[in-house]
Amino acid sequence: IAGLQPPTAFVSGSIRFKDREMLKRPDAELRKLRGPEIGLIYQDPLSSLNPVWPVGDQIAETLAAHGLAGRVEARKRAVEMLERVRIPDPRRVASAYPHEISGGMRQRAMIAMALAAGPSLLIADEPTTALDVTIKAQMLELLAELKRELSLTIILITHDMGVVAEVADRILVLYAGRIAEVGPADSIMLQPSHPYTAALMTSAMISQSPAKQELNAIVGGAPGLGAFPSGCRFHPRCPRAQDDCKAVEPPRRKFGAVELACHHPIEAAMPLAAARS
Repeated sequence: IAGLQPPTAFVSGSIRFKDREMLKRPDAELRKLRGPEIGLIYQDPLSSLNPVWPVGDQIAETLAAHGLAGRVEARKRAVEMLERVRIPDPRRVASAYPHEISGGMRQRAMIAMALAAGPSLLIADEPTTALDVTIKAQMLELLAELKRELSLTIILITHDMGVVAEVADRILVLYAGRIAEVGPADSIMLQPSHPYTAALMTSAMISQSPAKQELNAIVGGAPGLGAFPSGCRFHPRCPRAQDDCKAVEPPRRKFGAVELACHHPIEAAMPLAAARS
């Protein structure tokens, strides 16, 4: 979507946005979507922001590049966006360079830039990774507030289950490039049905045994690209794996309130087909 893959990269599958296929669209069309329709926030704002441009100029450039404002108006709106993401003294920050402001302010500036052109979809890639606990909480609160105020759809990419629990309405769990489980956040967080989802939840918790305070790690390691196992890609690490898991890739099916791809899900929820019968 961002067009950041190298020229030699091979991309397959389908990416649909508002019923439009994006993979086969020319770069010029995709550039028109990035900003006015799709905003992106990256993990490390210090490496994502231009080090030789003031923060406000970078936000203004986004508006000017899409013909949404002239130079003076774009600069004014840049200051307004910085204020909207709760940056104190936005005029000063607009004139500052990225290295002159804190990590939390840089991430807020990235959010301001991503939202400046008024997109309906915001893709946030690990937006709280480099932040301390207090700033992380403030950032999540800000994203939730912007989501409500601007009627945004946010795709939040994260490995932090605490972040997921805090902000998600729906959760999609990926393993080795395949969807393991997808459904309402409450259903997945409270009662995961896929063994990988359950293992993720467990690994996020520290053992409560007073004598053994350690993480509950998932056995084994994720497969490398081009070395995926046959059948279910999680079966070499799955405690519920049987022979069919090794031979046949499970289709995605409805299971209670969620959809999942598993031959032997955790039987806490009754499949809808069984419920109807």
